[in-house]
Amino acid sequence: MKAESLFFGGVALFFAGAAALYGWWAREPAGSAVLVVAFLMAALISFFTAIQYRRKGRRPQDRTDAEVADAAGPVEFFPPGSPWPVVTAFGFAVAALGVVYGLWLFLVGCALLARGVTGFVFQYVHRGEGPGD
Repeated sequence: MKAESLFFGGVALFFAGAAALYGWWAREPAGSAVLVVAFLMAALISFFTAIQYRRKGRRPQDRTDAEVADAAGPVEFFPPGSPWPVVTAFGFAVAALGVVYGLWLFLVGCALLARGVTGFVFQYVHRGEGPGD
């Protein structure tokens, strides 16, 4: 993931430079804010991939001398079914309606959205610890 980290680091530097130039030249806050957010998103992805590279090392895809069989095996755990995507989507929809209809509905939607995201994150937190896992 070193290549991905360097790539997104370059993208982040581009957006940082573009934000600085745009902010100095145009003096328009909305465009500057969008460019800063783009910089932060690219920097986050670069940081994540750099940490994964440090934790897991080089992947077979990163080596030029690797064989196809080096990447064989289970890719990752994919859950069979989950109610949390529906809860998360419903929470987002209610929060979006709350922006239009009122703060109380927005807060209810945020609570549903938070519950859905928490369910996603902690759904399989104990996977592999007990019998039958």
